[in-house]
Amino acid sequence: MRAAGPAACPSARGRTCSASSAWKADPAARCLIIGCGCRGAALARELAELGHVIRGTTRDAGRAAELEAAGIEPWVGDPDRIATLARALEHVGVACVLLGSATGTRPQLEALHGTRLRMLMERTIDTTVRGFVYETAGSAPAELLRGGTAIVRAACEDARIPYAMIEADPGDHERWLESAVRAVEAVLGEAGARAT
Repeated sequence: MRAAGPAACPSARGRTCSASSAWKADPAARCLIIGCGCRGAALARELAELGHVIRGTTRDAGRAAELEAAGIEPWVGDPDRIATLARALEHVGVACVLLGSATGTRPQLEALHGTRLRMLMERTIDTTVRGFVYETAGSAPAELLRGGTAIVRAACEDARIPYAMIEADPGDHERWLESAVRAVEAVLGEAGARAT
């Protein structure tokens, strides 16, 4: 199973996302982007401009240098093997799961947005993660993304952790990016309000 490649996601280079000017940064937080492909890297750039530290995951060790060159703390891990992501959750304030356009066989995608996501949520509970963002749109079957949404909602509500869903169509890159930044900032804002 693979995340959608660069052809499926136009680069945001040379474009300015209005989300950067629309949202005021709270104190810096470390954000983990699980599925740090081209959309994840664009989100990382926007969040870094707001003062946040970004850790991004990739399955491909060869991409670690590329992520690092972009100012992203690289983590080689596979969402199909949750144990490879466990330590990536350390010192993270918000986790973003950007796998709405992951590709693979139907059983692989069912596991990714089902049992694997549930395991990730269980691991998240006893960490520093105080907010969760889940991508609910993409090329993965809609019913699987709805199931993943239900898993995230139930786990976060049970643990009283703020969460947000990115519902924007990833095909509309700029709208998706603005929605993603707003989701992260909203979760961080709510988590901060709960902490005081």
